[in-house]
Amino acid sequence: MRMCGGKETIMPSLHDFIGLLEGCFDNREQFEDKKKQGTQFPYAKHINTVCNGRIADLPQDFAGVFLLEESYYTSNGKTHASPHLFLFTEENGAVTLTSYQMPEGYTNDTFTAGKIEKLSFQELKVSEKFTPAVYTLRDGVWEGGSVSMFSPVLKFTLFERFSAEWLEVSESMEVNGKRTFGYDEPIIYKRIPAESC
Repeated sequence: MRMCGGKETIMPSLHDFIGLLEGCFDNREQFEDKKKQGTQFPYAKHINTVCNGRIADLPQDFAGVFLLEESYYTSNGKTHASPHLFLFTEENGAVTLTSYQMPEGYTNDTFTAGKIEKLSFQELKVSEKFTPAVYTLRDGVWEGGSVSMFSPVLKFTLFERFSAEWLEVSESMEVNGKRTFGYDEPIIYKRIPAESC
């Protein structure tokens, strides 16, 4: 398990779920196919690191898993970093993703597994605008998502499917019902060697 340090005690289904997510992934295969077709599509990379060991003051017997997702999107020659801290918890065979705000003192460029210092659990703040996403296992594939209203006019829709072969991610932003971010088809991430991260 790729971790920022420390060990976790987690439920078997959550352990399996996190095993699919941790590590390094990109959509190079999809990106190259789109390029050959003459279709504009981003090159995207995820670096997912379990970080319970970097968080102080976790409750005793804490069963959740904090995961730092470093996302990088390259489009039109420009790369944009978008890190997120997620907490995954398990209940009755379903896994819930709760998003947390970026801790104070960090930026999109410095909130990375290689640069974060010890974080305090007591100071971490849940992102109230993000509706927790719930995932269930169907025919060997975890799938789920959520719809969040970031403002009265700004809607964020997330739908994901995770398997041992790929991570399928669909995200879109709508302002007054008009899409301002997102693509007609999901981004398909596949695992890549750690040295390629």
